[in-house]
Amino acid sequence: MTTAENTRSKKTREAKPFTNPYVAGAFLGLVLFASFFFTGNGLGASGGLNRIIVFFEDLIVPQHVDTTPYLLEMAGGDKNPLDSWVVFVTIGVLLGGFASGWLHGRVKVETNKGPNISKQKRWFFAFLGGSFMGFGARLARGCTSGQALSGGAVLSAGSWAFMFAVFGGAYALAWFVRKLWN
Repeated sequence: MTTAENTRSKKTREAKPFTNPYVAGAFLGLVLFASFFFTGNGLGASGGLNRIIVFFEDLIVPQHVDTTPYLLEMAGGDKNPLDSWVVFVTIGVLLGGFASGWLHGRVKVETNKGPNISKQKRWFFAFLGGSFMGFGARLARGCTSGQALSGGAVLSAGSWAFMFAVFGGAYALAWFVRKLWN
């Protein structure tokens, strides 16, 4: 092996195989249990991300935060929107996901797409879908991870009905966008 090949092979890590989904599900269940045990709350992402956005909003336009009732629950005056358990859970999820990807050789910059869609169109639809999901999560006062994992874990009938609706809607929508991935 030449020096250039040796250097290149040290920089790129070989991707390890994916974890068995049943094992990963069991670990996720343990993380959910730990979240309930240590914080008294389940898992979720939208609340933490929302508080991080409100933190920056309070830095830029504090008068808006101080006059909006919804935002006053989290920030305004002497309240720090980052002073919440959900912010630390969200940061932990981001750091844990990055660490797992790095340890398994999966950290790279790429755009996954089908052959019938451009990168720009893929990014547009990803942004559009993420915007709808983010808006819907705040409108519903929670995200799908909080609803499905935390609500499902405590056997909430509404959470189970919601997840059946999400999966049913996803399968129905897949028929319309399948040509973009074939």
